[in-house]
Amino acid sequence: MTEVVDSDELLRRMQRARACAVREERMWRTRRDELRPTDPEGSREAAVRTLAYEAVLRVLDEVLTPGRRADGTRSA
Repeated sequence: MTEVVDSDELLRRMQRARACAVREERMWRTRRDELRPTDPEGSREAAVRTLAYEAVLRVLDEVLTPGRRADGTRSA
């Protein structure tokens, strides 16, 4: 069944998704750094997941704040 949501609720959901992606990206980046000396394969896997969450963040940033990058600068 399809749930109908208004634009405010959709915006809230996207903001929550972005916050979740920020937490996950940080967690995987930390895991990558921790695993690097002892588990190179695990570190590579964590690096791939870090890149995936970075991509999600770029997309959500563009949707939520068009033309503005995560670092606060304007895109070309």
